[in-house]
Amino acid sequence: MHFSLFRPEGLDNMEIHQSSNGELEVKRNNIGRLFREAQQNILYLNKQRLVAVEEMNKANREKQLLLDRIERLEAEKQAGVGEVEELDKANREKQLLLDRIERLEAEKQAGAGKDKLSLCWELLLRIDSMVLSGIISAGEASDFRRLVMDHKVIVADAFNEILQKKDAELLAELLHFSDRSKKSGFHVIHICTEMSPLVSVGSLASYVTGLSCALQRKGHLVEVILPKYAIMDLDEVQGLQEIKAGFYSYFNGQQHGNRIWTGVVSGIGVSFIEPLYYSSFFSREKVYGYSDDFERFTYFSRASLDYIVKSGKQPDVLHIHNWETAIVGPLFWDIYVNQGLGGTRILLTCHDFDSQCHEQPDKLSLCGLDPPRLHRPDRLQDNTKTHLVNILKGGIVYSNKVVIASSMNSKGRIISSFSHELKPTLSIHQDKLVIAPNGFDKSTWDPSKDKFLPENYSAKDMKGKTVCKVALQQHLALSGSASSILVGCFFAELSEIDMENLKAVVQNATRRGVQVILVETSKNSITNTKLESFQDLLKDQNVRFINRLGEAISHLVFAGSDIILCQSFHEPDLQVPLKALKYGAAPIAVTSTDDISRNVVDYDYERTKFSHFISSNFGKMSLSQALDEIENNPSRWNRKILAAMAMDFSWDAECCDVHVSAYTAIKKL
Repeated sequence: MHFSLFRPEGLDNMEIHQSSNGELEVKRNNIGRLFREAQQNILYLNKQRLVAVEEMNKANREKQLLLDRIERLEAEKQAGVGEVEELDKANREKQLLLDRIERLEAEKQAGAGKDKLSLCWELLLRIDSMVLSGIISAGEASDFRRLVMDHKVIVADAFNEILQKKDAELLAELLHFSDRSKKSGFHVIHICTEMSPLVSVGSLASYVTGLSCALQRKGHLVEVILPKYAIMDLDEVQGLQEIKAGFYSYFNGQQHGNRIWTGVVSGIGVSFIEPLYYSSFFSREKVYGYSDDFERFTYFSRASLDYIVKSGKQPDVLHIHNWETAIVGPLFWDIYVNQGLGGTRILLTCHDFDSQCHEQPDKLSLCGLDPPRLHRPDRLQDNTKTHLVNILKGGIVYSNKVVIASSMNSKGRIISSFSHELKPTLSIHQDKLVIAPNGFDKSTWDPSKDKFLPENYSAKDMKGKTVCKVALQQHLALSGSASSILVGCFFAELSEIDMENLKAVVQNATRRGVQVILVETSKNSITNTKLESFQDLLKDQNVRFINRLGEAISHLVFAGSDIILCQSFHEPDLQVPLKALKYGAAPIAVTSTDDISRNVVDYDYERTKFSHFISSNFGKMSLSQALDEIENNPSRWNRKILAAMAMDFSWDAECCDVHVSAYTAIKKL
């Protein structure tokens, strides 16, 4: 019997009255707390909106000032007193500012800023509603609110599609998300040298950001530690602030001071390490390419580990990248594992094996390692230059798992053909090697939601793609016909392309009435000149050249094209073929018939899903063969395109799954 439902004998009216007053007081306190929490959330969200509005207003004010300046310079030029160089500089500044405004407008329209906060606020209001309806208690509401405000970006992505569901379903998702955040998620810290959009030299930058965001969307806690470069774009950091506490790290026999800065980038918590005594290490014009790169990145790697220990972090995984932070592996196991990190494991990602860092063994002592202990064949001694140590080799030997970023090559082919003298090491440690593909940001690149397109479309309804093609033709003054085959060509480095072969490929296509758009994505002026002269050489009314690629036109080219020519399926970041597949355009590699076999994987052992799909559908196909199939077997071609659009090759798919499996495996060691 549940005695709490009945009034026990002897309880007089006064006691009942006092009990009622007590319950009312508790309810008043709960309601007061609800309003205080709601007010705090409103103030926070409004502050964020005001910041976004002010940034847009500031950009527009700068635009007007620059336009006035250009108008003055144009007038001076006409009068013969102006400097052409200054006018050119002003026009370049204008273009950069217009690109910035375009990005801000895109964020405003696409919901990159304000709408995520609005989604969070909508979820907070639903929580209020569930409290008032008696579905959850005030205490549970407080916990859920704290969860939402602590994980704003992740929550916005996770709940975007289910906010319209019933309270019971929404509550189940909230409980599930809360459980994942507390129990099942990994705590991963990337120690790396690049992160998009802050500092980007190669494919590492987009990899770190894309994978981190995908992991957080699935309930894992991810943070990043970076050097604080002088060239870094800190405008992309939200809430940047310096930690007002002394922090020292060991290097070259002494403890040296550092400043630590923190902020949020793309929803990821980021810490920046700024050396004081060695201030020149990261105050340079480039990220890499200096004679003291070993010292620079070894200092950063050791400082990162010192920071993790002194801040009390106990991550499940330290995720390191390339040779620049590979020294973390031996440092961790020789020095740090017994400093409160007994449950932490090491995962190394190799984005390529071209750069490995060979150094004199005695330099290892700079960061506190013992050179004689490590200069051995089974540890850091280089396989060919045995008098040197190989830092990347050390990372492979001392990591629990090694992820090789390669969308097309198999593990076997990488070990045998692309390991650059590391074949013996990779062969010994092949059981710890896994292959992971690159991905792309499907929240930005999705034709069914793309705000840059005149009409959206999907694999279930392709009418919008025809609208996009016509819009692209009109924009570039091409003859407008939806029946024309449109080929977009994206190129970053023409130095790697056989220009005569490219010219022949394009000319053969235009003779068949195909329209071709050449898009230059590099900021290299030499590349610009090459493409411009290439276009002049063709002198064809069906060819257009784009050398200033804004965000909107970039999306429209993918959406309006039937085929996207790309440099290779092996390009490091692989963004072009991945986006092409998503937008219903076939990715075709620009190679001669004799070279096509180079782009097709010839090993079945441990290949990615992307590799299987490309090899089965577009990998062996030249542009002329693709055109033949479109003309002679359109139904078969359309089935291929629709199948490609239905595949998920984003960061959230295979790339994320491979890493979660790797994290799971090494936590069991």
